[in-house]
Amino acid sequence: MSEIPTPHRALDRRLVKNMAWVPGGSFLMGSEDFYPEERPVRRVEVGGFWIDEHPVIVAEFRRFVKATGYVTVAERPLDPGQYPDADPALLHPGSLVFCQTAGPVDLRDVSQWWRYTPGASWRHPAGPGSTTDGLDRHPVTHVAAEDADAYAAWAGKQLPTEAEWEFAARGGLDRAVFTWGDEEAPRGKVMANTWQGRFPWQDLKTGRWHRTTPVSSFPANGYGLSDMAGNVWEWTSDYFATRPAGQVQNACCIPRNPRANSAAGSLVPGQPGAHIPRRVLKGGSHLCAPNYCLRYRPAARQGEAVDTSTSHLGFRCILRNAPAAAR
Repeated sequence: MSEIPTPHRALDRRLVKNMAWVPGGSFLMGSEDFYPEERPVRRVEVGGFWIDEHPVIVAEFRRFVKATGYVTVAERPLDPGQYPDADPALLHPGSLVFCQTAGPVDLRDVSQWWRYTPGASWRHPAGPGSTTDGLDRHPVTHVAAEDADAYAAWAGKQLPTEAEWEFAARGGLDRAVFTWGDEEAPRGKVMANTWQGRFPWQDLKTGRWHRTTPVSSFPANGYGLSDMAGNVWEWTSDYFATRPAGQVQNACCIPRNPRANSAAGSLVPGQPGAHIPRRVLKGGSHLCAPNYCLRYRPAARQGEAVDTSTSHLGFRCILRNAPAAAR
């Protein structure tokens, strides 16, 4: 492996601090066994890249805001024209906060457990009066796609594509169900911060943390990456479409570094917020449970409107075009 030229060595090592090198290669992306949007399984190739060992944490995001004065989407005034059907009383800066229900509810109605909460933001993750005290090592939440992009640009990095994210999450275990293998709880060991019990009412977790946990609280995958399953969903740079990036008609062609760049292709006519593009989320969160959302798997994917922020949504960054020798 060649040495980094001396003038760039210090800079490159600083950039890749707390990042892991993923060598790239080809893999089978997607799954035929779970949700329709994960199909079809297709072979995809990605180049090598560096990726954050864990999601961006509160302390890191705080440094970004302090250095730049950045104001997140959840903290900005809302344009009533963008939300013509919204309750005027809710047209104030805020974000979606999870509220545990008292008992079983209709799982088709997400309003049973999600509340748009004026005043909720990355600084106040549970709403007005809450703080990030004691949460410095937790993933930052309540970040919209624009916020994640802004942080990545400030850090000299990028958001991963869906293919890059999934390749990294697999940790070298091609076609495995989970980031650690095929068994959900090997030898009874919980491997990720996911919902324990019947969602959204039965919380069987023990210990201090019942929502997000400090990053790296669970075993890393084969590439040394933590929290690629559970804890928080993570933004990617790809727009969401039912025909995923990398799907090709000609089976002889293996897409390399596929990207879904069409914002227009992510729109859902006739649905609420139909004019707002959606991006791909990966990884699942602490709210995922087998009875509702078995999406804490590398192949799982979900579309989310780019203006949305929630109490279970964060991100991590990658760095392309930096040599593996940087570390």
